[in-house]
Amino acid sequence: MLLYLAEYLARYDSSFLVFKYLTLRTILSVLTALVVSFIVGPVMIRRLSFYQIGQTVRDDGPESHFSKAGTPTMGGALILVAIAFSTLLWADLGNRYVWLVLVVTLLFGAIGFVDDYKKLVLQDSTGLPARWKYLWQSVVGLGAALILYFTASGPQETQLLIPYLKDVTLNLGAVGFITLAYLVIVGSSNAVNLTDGLDGLAILPTVMVAGALAIFAYLSGHATFADYLKIPHLPGIGEVGVFCGAIVGAGLGFLWFNAYPAQVFMGDVGALALGAALGMVAVEVRQELVLLIMGGVFVMETVSVILQVASFRLTGKRIFRMAPLHHHFELKGWPEPRVIVRFWIITVILVLVGLASLKIR
Repeated sequence: MLLYLAEYLARYDSSFLVFKYLTLRTILSVLTALVVSFIVGPVMIRRLSFYQIGQTVRDDGPESHFSKAGTPTMGGALILVAIAFSTLLWADLGNRYVWLVLVVTLLFGAIGFVDDYKKLVLQDSTGLPARWKYLWQSVVGLGAALILYFTASGPQETQLLIPYLKDVTLNLGAVGFITLAYLVIVGSSNAVNLTDGLDGLAILPTVMVAGALAIFAYLSGHATFADYLKIPHLPGIGEVGVFCGAIVGAGLGFLWFNAYPAQVFMGDVGALALGAALGMVAVEVRQELVLLIMGGVFVMETVSVILQVASFRLTGKRIFRMAPLHHHFELKGWPEPRVIVRFWIITVILVLVGLASLKIR
């Protein structure tokens, strides 16, 4: 929005041309989302507390979690407000990549909101039934995949890039691309949701991965850098970096209130939306496999649930003391802050490994 204003004002004062620089607008997007979070956060927490929209705790979970009962949740709405406001303020609103990822994020947030609302406000313990949740996730994810495929302007927008290998790409075709994009978007959404079980556990890895994806978006959108690094050049994709910057700012702002001991939880409205956002950005910048690496914490949390369920159904025995994986370590005696920080450290390492794919080819 402000980009258009800056372009108009540049007719009278050339100094406004500085706002055309993508790097500056990305930084301003981070700072704007951060400030919005700081302003809106306390108000939202008070309102959630007033209406007694608080967290419910599983009876079979770690005893340390019992004290969390009643902590305000659905705080993910704060994240979405900050992301949407900052993106609309600083991104090029004529860019299809930006609109698509923003709309997908908000739609997944709406799905999570319905689930949270039914559980916490209507006191329906089942929330949004799983079959309906996955149905609407699938509708949105599949719709986004179809739009990306049929609006692609070149083969580089639908090929699968193999990291760490020079000039190695796979032509997926329509079915392959749409299937992969759908799985990445929906899978990433649910993976972040499963990880969101401890104070700050999910949000900081989300921030780190979003920051790394912003770098990929910027480099892929720059013809010279893309050619030098041997990654697909995707004209216009750099604007997605502004959206990623909004995630970073909103996420850090939310972490201010979500850090241990948390004053607010994000709920499904935040977790489903943020996971979908990461998956969508990864598909747009053609870095699905790198997302798998950088989001390794999300992956291992998801795999732990799959293995636990499969083992119990097939053998009647559990592999972990409790799934997702972070609860397993809690029940082994790790204090919650130790689990959180160690998972953060793992994410730092994995993000660096993912970024190394830019040069190791």
